Amino acid sequence: MTSHASTPFQLTASERELLPSDEDVAQYAAHGWYLSKKLLTDEETETLEAAGENFYAGHRDRTLPRHPPKIAYWEPDQGPVQRHNDYIHYEDDTIGRILRKPLIGAVAARLAQADEIRVFQSTMIYKPPRPGEQSNIVPWHFDRHYWSTCSSEDMLTAFIPFHDCDEELGTITMVDGSHRWKETGGNDETSLHFAERERAQLDQMLQENADFNNAELRKIPMNIPRGHMSFHHCRTYHGSGANVADRPRRAISLHLQDGPNHYQNFRRSDGEQVAYNHDVLVRRTASGVPDYSDPEFCPVLWRS
Repeated sequence: MTSHASTPFQLTASERELLPSDEDVAQYAAHGWYLSKKLLTDEETETLEAAGENFYAGHRDRTLPRHPPKIAYWEPDQGPVQRHNDYIHYEDDTIGRILRKPLIGAVAARLAQADEIRVFQSTMIYKPPRPGEQSNIVPWHFDRHYWSTCSSEDMLTAFIPFHDCDEELGTITMVDGSHRWKETGGNDETSLHFAERERAQLDQMLQENADFNNAELRKIPMNIPRGHMSFHHCRTYHGSGANVADRPRRAISLHLQDGPNHYQNFRRSDGEQVAYNHDVLVRRTASGVPDYSDPEFCPVLWRS
């Protein structure tokens, strides 16, 4: 995969009109989420959907040199469950090109108040139209818990549906202002992915954290028009419900890191070394630790 570091980071006058306003940036800081203007054209969302179907049918422009042990990677033999495919920006050039659109990075940079934004991870998600399918329900969690090997507290995620996305389809839902909460204590089981924990335990954790902060649980479904996307802070609790529509929900979750982010060693209290999937893929720094700025896997989206 070629490096994209030489990409000119410029916006047209019409693209600059799509950036978050000062008021939007203040709203994001206060609430932990932002619903964007239309950042992708209809042609781009059509291309994403077509490329997604090609990917599910077996197309790859390249494959990962190895599969990390905890990668989310749906294969057809797993059946009609919710599909997650990590590293879609790496394995599919058509999708990767759209995800590297400088405008997306520029919006993230405004929200995170960062000079540089890089890809951290991307996951293509397909939520089938099966109301009773338990894998369709994503329990309450926040992304920072799974990024304990990251130094940054300013990482964020863009949720990018390929179509109009509402509650009927099981859209992403934010817990308003939860990124500002203090956590109840030092339970480092939180570094385990939600797929490795009981849903009831995660529901209880959310309520306990709300109570600990004397906060009301305000759940805000993101009703996202086609071409728009939602952004949320890495500490904002979020989840999603069942797809009760007659069509699949197709989207990409694009995790983003600010320029200063780097690897940090993290062990749980039981002594277990925590690792992220990148750690067996990316190049090493001069000090021998994983390099989260490796352009092969973590290309720069925006630099100001």
